[in-house]
Amino acid sequence: MRRGLRLGLVLITVWLVLLASSGTASADGWIIPRPPAPPCRGCPPVEPRDVPYLAVKYHHVTVTIEDQVAITRVDQVFVNQSQWSLEGTYLFPLPEEAAISRFAMWVDGEPLPGQLYTREEARRIYEDIVRQRQDPALLEYVGRDLFQASIFPIEPGGERRIEIEYAQALTAENGLVRYVYPLSTERFSPEPLGEVSITVDLKSQVPIRAVYSSTHPVDITQEGESRARVGWEAQDVVPDSDFALYYSVSPEDLGVSLLSFRGEEEAGYFALLVAPALATGDEEGVDKDVILVLDVSGSMEGEKIEQAMEALTYILRNLNPGDRFNVISFSTGGSTLARTMQPGDSFRQAERFVAGLEARGS
Repeated sequence: MRRGLRLGLVLITVWLVLLASSGTASADGWIIPRPPAPPCRGCPPVEPRDVPYLAVKYHHVTVTIEDQVAITRVDQVFVNQSQWSLEGTYLFPLPEEAAISRFAMWVDGEPLPGQLYTREEARRIYEDIVRQRQDPALLEYVGRDLFQASIFPIEPGGERRIEIEYAQALTAENGLVRYVYPLSTERFSPEPLGEVSITVDLKSQVPIRAVYSSTHPVDITQEGESRARVGWEAQDVVPDSDFALYYSVSPEDLGVSLLSFRGEEEAGYFALLVAPALATGDEEGVDKDVILVLDVSGSMEGEKIEQAMEALTYILRNLNPGDRFNVISFSTGGSTLARTMQPGDSFRQAERFVAGLEARGS
């Protein structure tokens, strides 16, 4: 770490392999437009499948997680880019164990109410829409409770703002808590989202040891042991994965969490997190010997080795002058940066060594 940081601030996250997420979750709403009236008497009716979904101008998500109870607030603005004045139905498939606590659709400054359906009632609604629009993707939300609201006419180029809030209890597995906000329903938007952001405020009576996202490049600010703030935003994007956030809690000085997954025909994966307590005093930094071992076999080619090299370079640049280090790369054979441990302030040589590595061999 840099000179001003102390060993207690070090957060060591050990990824033995990338964790594969199991199951799917459903949230995040979208609008199903109804076909407009025929443009003239005697003209053929407009087919439902020919009416485009509404585009998303912005999509803001604010989450508060306190002692594993998550309150998710969603703020969306939809835009009618079609040539017709459109009415429609707003659908919001609820995650399991979630409960709607607030809904508001704003029309001329006034909020309008919606209606909650059980999963049995929701199945009928989904199947009816699928028959009309011939869009089987909607069926993946069968089995969830559904929140529905009628959308009053939106003129061409017009907008409609919708706010919704729901609560859910998160479970912990071996001290590791997982929160998922599904962005996959944004595939119904006919073009990229103009703006999307997710902010998570974490609070816990049990000390928070590690916070990370396996899906998005988030910024994490930890305020003591009981609070952390996570943020991610992007513009003009088509989200291709749900937002997943993990955090571990432990009263021990050294928090250890293990999360495993195994599919029916897979060898399995696991993630191990080791995180020391967050120190806030003026403890003297301890000199360390650090050995970095990097897999450069052919299976690491592409994004995997780029990420690994980036992480390794980050560690090198944040060593204290009193630290010592060495770098070992391995494939069919192995190579070492130096025969002896190197001083922490000589990391430039190691950066050149790492930059010259390639993924090949077995």
